[in-house]
Amino acid sequence: MDGILNINKPIGITSFDVVSRVRKICNTKKAGHAGTLDPDASGVLPVCVGKATKVIEFLMDKNKTYRVGLLLGTATDTQDASGKVIYENPVNATNEEIINVIKSFLGETEQIPPMYSAIKVNGKKLYELARKGLEIERKPRKVTFFSLDILSIEKKGDKTEVIFDADCSKGTYIRTLCHDIGEKLGCGGHMMSLIRLRSGPFSIEESFSLEEIGDRESNMPEKALIPMDRVLGDFPFVKVNYKDAKKLKNGLSIPITDQTAGLVRVYHENGAFIAVGKIIGSDARPELRTYKWIGCDGI
Repeated sequence: MDGILNINKPIGITSFDVVSRVRKICNTKKAGHAGTLDPDASGVLPVCVGKATKVIEFLMDKNKTYRVGLLLGTATDTQDASGKVIYENPVNATNEEIINVIKSFLGETEQIPPMYSAIKVNGKKLYELARKGLEIERKPRKVTFFSLDILSIEKKGDKTEVIFDADCSKGTYIRTLCHDIGEKLGCGGHMMSLIRLRSGPFSIEESFSLEEIGDRESNMPEKALIPMDRVLGDFPFVKVNYKDAKKLKNGLSIPITDQTAGLVRVYHENGAFIAVGKIIGSDARPELRTYKWIGCDGI
């Protein structure tokens, strides 16, 4: 089995737990996810199976969309509902002020990664240091919010619950966004819920639960498997004959025409997707070489 499963991860398990379940369902050792979701988050988690594990890096780069639950009035050490309360303040901001502050994060901005994250500094994961009560300086990272659409604002005593959709670039920490919104409003805030609605070309409407994927009577998971080349549809494509395919497999370059520099999908003349290729050289004499070999029977 070679392809991608669009899994709707439930709350309460890790992304690795999902991959482990998929390995058992598909009876394979080769499987990996394309973008971690925390245990308390749910939604779209693409899982690559078999040869499709070779395209994970391309899926990681895709933009993502989340439905975010933000609780204003309480700040936590993990920036989400699982953490310890750092402080609480009443929310005095009006709905208009809340909307304006959220919208102020639109476009390119900088985030300081949370201490409770898997980022490594000097070989140590930040969350390992945080659990020891340590906090170290982190370098800010540039991220982009393409849209921030507020769906509801509801007062709950001296707290306020906000639901909004965030369309953002890779590497974005939504709980840090929630924390930063609370800090900017002066009342504190944390992420109370998170659903990933989209990851690149994968949407929650077209996702499957683990129970559905495991239903052999419905011809699963084969029925749900998405060909790996379909998710690389923004790459141009080229076709090569058997002789040139062998050269590409062996690390050799071949001349190519009518192509500009960059990554391409490479197909055998029989229609099989065999590689992610890279066009190199000058416009006058471009060449195609293998960036990531996928392979197919007979080559």
